[in-house]
Amino acid sequence: MTKTQPLRSPAPRAEDRRRAEDRPRAGGRAGPARRALRVVAILACLPYVSLKIAWMAGSEIGIPAGSVLLEHRTAMIVGNAVTVAADALVVVLALLLTRPWGQRVPAWLLALPMWAATGLLAPITTGYPLQLAVAALTGDEAAAAPAEPFLHSWVFAVVYGGFILQALSLGTLFVLYARDRWGHLWLGRLGEVSARTAGPGVRATALAATVVALLPATVHTMWLCGATEGLSARQIAERDADFTVLEAQWAVFLFVAVAFTLFLVLRRPTRLRARTALALAWVGSGAVGCWGAYLSLVSLMPDNDPAKQVTALAQLTYAGEMITGFLLAACLAVVLRRRSAEA
Repeated sequence: MTKTQPLRSPAPRAEDRRRAEDRPRAGGRAGPARRALRVVAILACLPYVSLKIAWMAGSEIGIPAGSVLLEHRTAMIVGNAVTVAADALVVVLALLLTRPWGQRVPAWLLALPMWAATGLLAPITTGYPLQLAVAALTGDEAAAAPAEPFLHSWVFAVVYGGFILQALSLGTLFVLYARDRWGHLWLGRLGEVSARTAGPGVRATALAATVVALLPATVHTMWLCGATEGLSARQIAERDADFTVLEAQWAVFLFVAVAFTLFLVLRRPTRLRARTALALAWVGSGAVGCWGAYLSLVSLMPDNDPAKQVTALAQLTYAGEMITGFLLAACLAVVLRRRSAEA
């Protein structure tokens, strides 16, 4: 009988070993580039936070007369306070990613907020420029702003511009930090990963997430193709190019999240690099899960206007996205933990 050899992670290739040796030592002082990115990430928070604080103090800057925001001041104050606290977390993360003490933070304590930040910022970083591009190509200058009075158009440019700067600077800092601390976890290609990295439980969870994703994927594809089932009366009346861009984007994020997580856990022979699959699965699952959770919460808020009420199908779609994203994120967490244990 042939003796079975224990499964082991493959030895890093010479090229990967050289790259690992060239990386700065963990816990070292941040270089000029990282310090500059830290400043950009922190400064990018100021426009958004300043506007929110002004609104909580009673200012109506950027809010046109007749805006729905002026009808629910208490809800606006509470919501603004929550979002200010969330944006302040960007400052904490920027410091954590560039200070020596940040290397000693438990992995889960950093990974969870960074996954959420990635998920919330990625669709804005891709969606808003696409909306502006569509508006420029079609000559529709109002394509990037809502049809009804809500906020002045300059507010969207300032706020979303800040979000995009946050995403690019904080995302770059996180990639550099992760390369220094955990770069060994994504060396090699998927076909070289140990079979123990994703066991039956992880594969079953990923397949369950795939099944759940079928509902939101189908609904977004229907809306993208012109169907109106599940849309509110207001959404149907105000349907425009922006709506089409966003629906296409949600369909893409769903596909990316599911496809690249399956690549990771099913271990089919492929030349795809582990770091590529991890990065795309991370971004996709974060976008699907976090925005699904946010929209689910928003859909539960009461609205006296029947034309704006979220339909049951839309609520199921948002809930399906949230469940899909969270299940896929759990798969990623297990894969990374096991790769770390085998390294």
